[in-house]
Amino acid sequence: MKAVDRLAPEHEHEFEALPGLPEPLPPGETVLWQGRPQGLSLARQALWLDRIGIYFVALLVWRLVAGQLDGEDATTTALALARMLMPMAVAGGLLLGLGWLMARSTLYTVTSRRVVMRIGVVLGITYNLPLTRIATARLKPHRDGSGDLALVLSDGDRIAYLHLWPHVRPWHLKSTEPMLRALPDAALAAERLTHAWQAVQGQAMSRQSKTQTPTKTQTPAPVLIPVPSDVPSDVPSAVPDRAPDRHGLLTT
Repeated sequence: MKAVDRLAPEHEHEFEALPGLPEPLPPGETVLWQGRPQGLSLARQALWLDRIGIYFVALLVWRLVAGQLDGEDATTTALALARMLMPMAVAGGLLLGLGWLMARSTLYTVTSRRVVMRIGVVLGITYNLPLTRIATARLKPHRDGSGDLALVLSDGDRIAYLHLWPHVRPWHLKSTEPMLRALPDAALAAERLTHAWQAVQGQAMSRQSKTQTPTKTQTPAPVLIPVPSDVPSDVPSAVPDRAPDRHGLLTT
């Protein structure tokens, strides 16, 4: 299956055969799950909204203490703080707005054969990731109830970090891992992906058993899904079948 890059300006479903999909699904392939990030969670995690907010608060406290030490009267200090608050509020609003735009322009899809990531605020790009090219996946719940689902690609597959950002596992620059970020139902997405991945691996082993004399019956390894509390730009169309490793698909 070949990856399709859509470099046209993003308009909500205008050039899509189905929401989030660049072309109609082939016979036998079905959509198992669709979702998009939470705007606030995406801003907090990808744009560091919380850390920047803490930095702003520290600046305000520093200015307040400095004014008191210099003997300023309350009115002067209040005016100084107000002048600082205005650009801080604008910066915070821009980060929130950017997080909302990123979430609004993103749609993740899990089908019975692949993961599709439609991303991009200005230029919409669609990445098709066949399940046969996903080696494992990592589910990371967050305290706000959202979760991230990072996809580890098979050896030799790589997508440029900047092409994926912010839909990529942070700081994994060399071996990039596409990531479904800030999902409100990350556990459900992980469960659907796991079942689809196991079915694909089962089909692969069934095809292998027809061409080889098996010495032992193999079945996909069990998958551990934690309970929440907390790819070059093209994927090769001809891909080898892989048996699942002993750890199953999902890890933490």
